[in-house]
Amino acid sequence: MDQINRSSQPINFTALQQVLVQVEQLIGEENLTYNKPMSSLPLPPQRNVSQFRSRAIHAVIRPHTVKQVQQIIRLFNQFKTHIGLHAISTGKNWGLGSAQPATDGVVLMDLGHLKAQRAIDSSSGWAVIEPGVTQLELFQTLVGTERMLNVTASSGHTSVLGNALDRGVGLQRQRTEDIAGLEVVLPDGELIRVGWWPETLKKTAVNINGLGPSLLPLFTQSNLGIVTAAVVKLLPRPEAQCVLRLSFPQENIHPAISVLRRWFAQDLVSGVLKIYDAVSTESYGGMPGQHLVLLCVSGTERRVDAITQVLLDEVAESKQFTQVTRSDAAPAAANDFVLQVVEHAYAGDPSYNEKMLKSAVGQDATQVDPAGSGWLFFLPFIPFNSDAIVKAFTLIDIIYEKTGIRAGTTVNALSADLIDLVVSLRFEPNQEEITQAHQALDLAYELFTEAGFYPYRLDIDHSHWKGLLERDLPSHQLVLRIKQMLDPNSIIAPGRYA
Repeated sequence: MDQINRSSQPINFTALQQVLVQVEQLIGEENLTYNKPMSSLPLPPQRNVSQFRSRAIHAVIRPHTVKQVQQIIRLFNQFKTHIGLHAISTGKNWGLGSAQPATDGVVLMDLGHLKAQRAIDSSSGWAVIEPGVTQLELFQTLVGTERMLNVTASSGHTSVLGNALDRGVGLQRQRTEDIAGLEVVLPDGELIRVGWWPETLKKTAVNINGLGPSLLPLFTQSNLGIVTAAVVKLLPRPEAQCVLRLSFPQENIHPAISVLRRWFAQDLVSGVLKIYDAVSTESYGGMPGQHLVLLCVSGTERRVDAITQVLLDEVAESKQFTQVTRSDAAPAAANDFVLQVVEHAYAGDPSYNEKMLKSAVGQDATQVDPAGSGWLFFLPFIPFNSDAIVKAFTLIDIIYEKTGIRAGTTVNALSADLIDLVVSLRFEPNQEEITQAHQALDLAYELFTEAGFYPYRLDIDHSHWKGLLERDLPSHQLVLRIKQMLDPNSIIAPGRYA
């Protein structure tokens, strides 16, 4: 379902022209894009790798400081343009809409120039960073320290903060667990900090919840404010690490999953356990016809040696796996991008991630949206048990039978009970396959939610599913009341979750 501008009043283009003239004086002509003279026509459409319809964007504003963000928001309050601001970090939200907003009729605020790494304390384990700071940049800063970042397997050029605010998943845990505090510009231009924030003159313990009600979760998947910085928790860097690579055929899926869950439940796995299905494994250069399991063991050298040996004994006893190798004894093959990327990402190093990105869409990070082959994601949470995984694979087969699009799946086990299931749809950017892929995505929403496998992140064409999946109406109404209180002038546009 395409979204429309939800403002109760039409855009006041005269007021928008007036405010943009002042914004241009504030940030410079080179940091503002809009039609001159102002008209009701939006900017030229921009391609995104998922081939979602390009939304109507009337201006792009690129501030360089937090103070500029505040001043811009105050100008929009002053001039009553009746157009919402949609903020992005680096705009690389591939598979879910990239830099595109969910609604038409917005002004895009690109925070990619807010790139300061304001403060880092390796001993206490935190970094204060702005939205434009990428995984690769923060990784490079942390090289040689006792701390590392919880990175994702996506490009090193993606925003740390943008992904965390959308509740993405890293190789160690869900990234909401990485956020200790947020700096937010409210819709009236006021700057506030929620959660924990470092003090200048004394070291305090990182206490995310503080005293009384915690406001920190309000600003993830939220249009209640524009986040301009965060305190990101850094993980202790392990002294040693070993990644086990296991393979099993489809017919072994029930007993193999049961074995893997037991290992996770009994604390034999460090970080997120990953299972790539046969489609995903082969598309990234891995062994065809097999499910690939990657699990990490980290800690002191003695711990890694001991638990790795326990796992190798368990593998032999289970008789469910056709192949097992260990990263410290058998390096990944030159064309096996999955293994190369994940082994390094477990250690907080995203510098190999571009290989997997290019194998997926044929382009590097700068060209994914302008020229990449088609890529869509559906992201549900499912229980960690073999019945749920087999059910999910059955739904993938139904989608293939009905649309001709064969989805790949990656299991990211976050605990012994919870799986983040990444369903990826790759397609050629011709009209026939674009139509088929989007039909497959629609069907995924229908089939998976009917099975109780609800998405935890949404793309720009499916923001209406939040209302369909809303299971607590009073809670939803409370959020709307908070939005009305904080943003009576609708300065911030509706997002994918509004």
